[in-house]
Amino acid sequence: MKLTSNILVAITVLLSFTSCNAQIKNATTETVKIYGNCGMCEKTIEKAGNLKDIAKIDWNVDTKMATITYDTKKTNQDEILKRIALSGYDSDKFLAPDDVYNNLHGCCQYDRVAKVPVNTSVNTESHTNYEKQTEKPKAEIQDLNQLKVVFDNYFALKDELVKTDGNTASAKAATLLLTINKVEMQTLKTEEHNVWMKIVKNIKEDAEHISDTKDIKHQREHFVTLSKNIYDLIKVSKQETPTYYQFCPMANNGKGANWLSKENTVKNPYYGSMMLNCGKVIETIK
Repeated sequence: MKLTSNILVAITVLLSFTSCNAQIKNATTETVKIYGNCGMCEKTIEKAGNLKDIAKIDWNVDTKMATITYDTKKTNQDEILKRIALSGYDSDKFLAPDDVYNNLHGCCQYDRVAKVPVNTSVNTESHTNYEKQTEKPKAEIQDLNQLKVVFDNYFALKDELVKTDGNTASAKAATLLLTINKVEMQTLKTEEHNVWMKIVKNIKEDAEHISDTKDIKHQREHFVTLSKNIYDLIKVSKQETPTYYQFCPMANNGKGANWLSKENTVKNPYYGSMMLNCGKVIETIK
């Protein structure tokens, strides 16, 4: 009887796995370690990593191992693990932000293993010389980094709309929403803080709408207002490279619509290949 029960469980798991692969095209499956403690952690990890028809996460609370199945043409392991890290959970590749980890429920605060953060270069100078280096105030560095991440994810979303790829645009918007939620507005400079307070509710709503649908038309409708608010924010935020504010008079049902780009060349996110170069640069933000 017990043997029969075990066989049934195995068949159920196999069928579930087969069903997942059937829904996800170009699927590959990998296993990675993600740190956490309990069922609440499992729910958060899987919610952060899952994307309909693109990525499926199954995290084991006992082994701390996650089985990740994803469409290799739509996403990759790093992108999935970044979203999970932004929800508060470390992997061996990415560390969750300290503030997000600290906001986890007490029972979810797992023992963190000391790891070097991603993109941290090794300082070859002596410890003594390093301490003598002049450092920028922590808050100032954080201001630039956290808003830059928001802008970079906006640009990534724009690129998918240019490709008319509703599935990947949905995934990029989900990542954008996570980075918006991560911003600590109390550390922003006065001008940035004032703009952020005015726009944060609206950019969250637009990012949520875009992430919740694969309908490219609906995504583009919300990208109009998202772009307007991101423009207001980037105008008061100092960035290392120029940003180009572009305009298409035919978009938005003939009312016209703007967007932001890191490149001067016009690539229209409202029409894609139909009218890729329709529009012009109306402002260069330095």
